[in-house]
Amino acid sequence: MSVLSNLEPKKVFTYFEEICGIPHISYHEKQLSDYCVNFAKERGLFCTQDEMGNVLIVGEATPGYEEEETIMIQGHLDMVGDKTSTCGRVDLEKDPITVETDGEYVFADGTTLGGDNGIAVAYALAILDSDDIPHPRLEVILTVSEEVGLLGATAMDLSMCKGRRLLNLDSEEEGILTAGCAGGRRAECKIPLTRVKGTGLPHLLTIEGLQGGHSGIEIHKGRANVSALWGRFLALLQERASFQVVSAFGGVKENVIPKEGRMTLLMQPGEEYGLIEAVEIFNEQVKAEYGTADPNICLKVSVGKEVSCMVLDEASVKKVIAAWNLMPWGVQAMSMDLPGLVETSANIGVMHLEDEELELRISIRSSVASAKEYISKKVQLLAEMLGGTVEFKGDYPAWPYARESRLRDTCIEVFEKQYGRKPEVQLLHAGLECGILSDKIDGLDCISFGPNMYNVHTTDEKLEIASVARTWEYLKAILAAK
Repeated sequence: MSVLSNLEPKKVFTYFEEICGIPHISYHEKQLSDYCVNFAKERGLFCTQDEMGNVLIVGEATPGYEEEETIMIQGHLDMVGDKTSTCGRVDLEKDPITVETDGEYVFADGTTLGGDNGIAVAYALAILDSDDIPHPRLEVILTVSEEVGLLGATAMDLSMCKGRRLLNLDSEEEGILTAGCAGGRRAECKIPLTRVKGTGLPHLLTIEGLQGGHSGIEIHKGRANVSALWGRFLALLQERASFQVVSAFGGVKENVIPKEGRMTLLMQPGEEYGLIEAVEIFNEQVKAEYGTADPNICLKVSVGKEVSCMVLDEASVKKVIAAWNLMPWGVQAMSMDLPGLVETSANIGVMHLEDEELELRISIRSSVASAKEYISKKVQLLAEMLGGTVEFKGDYPAWPYARESRLRDTCIEVFEKQYGRKPEVQLLHAGLECGILSDKIDGLDCISFGPNMYNVHTTDEKLEIASVARTWEYLKAILAAK
């Protein structure tokens, strides 16, 4: 039996649950892309699908709207995949999301939900599958690999599209109309390391209790970063005990603030006293510094039996500590023009220390192109000073704010009628595909909105049911406006 079958709007939640039942994390959206194509074919709708899996579906105008301008509805097919350590053998490349509801929210059992951006796809399919919703000609654009650098939107051919008004449904706060966003890119740093043989007691260190979050939407909240935490802890430990580094891990995606990390050290008997002291000092420091942003942060240690394995040599340990302490992360600059808006940031989303290499994968964002270049140069210089390399990928432009926008005016007017108040119009530090699409289509008029979602990109993600219903009514009213 469907878990969401009793929720309203029924058709939207029916499609959302079906989408959750189809694996669609980034780079693995093929099944969902094919599902959307089959949906269109079964209803006799014009549809295209490119080699990457991007989909365009056209819905003709309903009676009375044939002369109105085409409206484009846009969202992305992929989701960030993450799971809790207790989630067992779930493979998000192959297994469905198990959805649950408490009557107020929809959430997943031990994994990310994918409301970002499955709800956009559900809205679009529900409109195309209805014969009682008035609307002009629709062009529904569903892209792939948005969460890993907006790759689908960058590659998609939109030359056949007639629309010049675009509703992007990839926002997560009801009542806010997003009218511009930052640009960004990903950096993949690889620093070579050298190993020697080591023998000692393995100490597994884990950092837990971090809130994590979306590196665009929540980067301003001052949450801690695993790589930086490991750097400062090892700097503390160096002064109190001898140790050898075996491995370290943290994070799942460049655009996700990591929630936890682990590291394995080898230590000799008797060195534990220095370790205990360093752990106590570290926990006191981070509690004091992150008591509001990450109140549950904690470093824990467990000890195993003596082993022999390959460990980093002394020079490599120095490299690792330098990289973790000096690599840019968090908010780098606030906007001087728009108070409260993050201008530039960096997020070390993935850290992987194993074999003979330290890998750091970083999401760099800025609404100012030159600032994005400057942070990128910092990352490059540090990586090269440590004997490593950096590769930049997934570059996408900012979406600049338009002083005049007929679509924005319409959305504001419709919002006031439905809610009895004005919406907040803002610029977003997170990346949206509107910038890329605007570069591809001359004169494109864009706006972005969506229902309330919380803790996106994390296993605590949840979607507010009542907000989905209100946003559904809002979307329909925009389509019906003349």
